[in-house]
Amino acid sequence: MSTRGEALRRPAGAGDADAPGERGQPPARLPLVVYVLALGTFLMLTTEFVVAGLLPEISGDLRVSMPRSGLLITVFAVGMIVGAPLTAMLTLRLPRRSTLMLALGVFAAGHLIVAAGSSFALLLAARFVTALATGAFWAVANVAAGRAAGPAARSRALGLVGAGGMLANVVGVPLGAFAGQLVGWRGPFWVLAVLATAVAGLIGRTVPHDGADHRAVSVRSEVTALRSGRLWLVLAACAATTGGVLSAYSYIAPLLTGRTGVAAGLVPLVLVGFGAGALAGSLVGGRLGDVRPHTVTIAAAAGATVLLLAICLLSDHAWATVVLVALLGFFGLGANPVLISLSVRFAGPAPTLASALSVSAFNFGTAVGTWIAGRALDSSLGSTGPAVVGTAIAALTLIPTITIALIRRRRSAAPAH
Repeated sequence: MSTRGEALRRPAGAGDADAPGERGQPPARLPLVVYVLALGTFLMLTTEFVVAGLLPEISGDLRVSMPRSGLLITVFAVGMIVGAPLTAMLTLRLPRRSTLMLALGVFAAGHLIVAAGSSFALLLAARFVTALATGAFWAVANVAAGRAAGPAARSRALGLVGAGGMLANVVGVPLGAFAGQLVGWRGPFWVLAVLATAVAGLIGRTVPHDGADHRAVSVRSEVTALRSGRLWLVLAACAATTGGVLSAYSYIAPLLTGRTGVAAGLVPLVLVGFGAGALAGSLVGGRLGDVRPHTVTIAAAAGATVLLLAICLLSDHAWATVVLVALLGFFGLGANPVLISLSVRFAGPAPTLASALSVSAFNFGTAVGTWIAGRALDSSLGSTGPAVVGTAIAALTLIPTITIALIRRRRSAAPAH
């Protein structure tokens, strides 16, 4: 087994996150396969959040209320909660290349059903199945990228893979919103199905075959790694950070058009701002995370909480709200690659399951947050309700992130005594 493979399977206590020197000198450039995997995550995050910019069109065409049409986001998150760990275990002995290509095939089929379907119940079912495939792809892509880059550049590689998803908010989601207004909301789903098929071909050409390595992996060893308490703290942080940010972002269109006074045609530009901030945050957070992971996670949680509170208070002011939304993307999602890297490290010999559980945790927070936010949208809080919910959830992220940092500090100080 390669040195890189062994690094992913070290015991959870070996080579802690704040000891980058133990992991060697990071490479100047990341392997090509990392960029291909980033392209795949671009499609995955585009489909997850493109609905946020299409809610008015979907609601009108299918004759369902805005909060009910938001279930298309919630059910996708639920599918990823179930799908990531389940499919990670079911495909544990399959080569990663085969798993990634199979996931993209199911992804494409699900989008064809959404694009052609007319029943809201059918659309919910198709989104759920698509989410299962998305969870499998994301979990395996994180491990494949980390292994290709090596332990010294794991956070940077995961930051790039995550940046592919963040780029979806800069390009994919806004373009989907524009296309939805021009040719109907079904158009973006047709395009995503075609692109997924093309990316599957690229995966087949660039991801190395690793069947021999997978035959040595056991489900029991993966599950045993769940005893790590720090792993569960990281998963709690994953759930709280995305739950806070995306509960507000998923219903940002009603806030912008109903309270802030932004024209409906300009909403995609605001989504571009959020996506640009998220892209920059993922790249910066991933690079800093290899050196100061705990500083990054705590600062991101605190920044997201303050920004969400400011959106609640300043939502009557258009320019202030637009700037705050862009900054929310930077702070709110910038620590995600660092959290994934920490989960893989704390899980020791179970990198695939840890990556899958982090994906589930992100989407568990999204599902709970968007569900509560949808109810808040119908309450007396109105269009600011989702931002209020997001503020409360984001503040909870500080509890696990600070706890992990204190554990690390105590363990570092113990040998000195």
